Amino acid sequence: MSKIKDIMTKEVETCTLLDNVFEVALKMKEHNIGSIPIVDGEKIVGVMTDRDIVLRCIAEKHPASSKVEDNMSTHLIVAGPETSADEAAHIMAENQIRRLPVVEGERLVGMISLGDLAIRESLGKQAYVALENISESNFRNKPF
Repeated sequence: MSKIKDIMTKEVETCTLLDNVFEVALKMKEHNIGSIPIVDGEKIVGVMTDRDIVLRCIAEKHPASSKVEDNMSTHLIVAGPETSADEAAHIMAENQIRRLPVVEGERLVGMISLGDLAIRESLGKQAYVALENISESNFRNKPF
């Protein structure tokens, strides 16, 4: 069974509490990513997603110069590097998230995404099941 340490992205782009929302958005654009861990030193303290920027900043009419700390998600769902790919997919599905920070203690050591799971042929099923559960739950709970 694969461990997420074997398939996670190890070189993770991060921002700090000193950055503002505009700087986070620029980094997302530059690296074509939708989620950036927020760190204080090596300790992960939050995550900012493209959704956080839209709902917590733009929709609330906050300026792009707003502090990251005021707009990031602080309820962290994380996994350790020894977590199995199966368990990571289950965590993502259960918590309706597409990206999962990988930590040792409080230190960020990587990120795993549904895409990381999907590109591994043997893990494609876990990614599919996780995405299906995330999408199904989102559609069931959201009015159109």
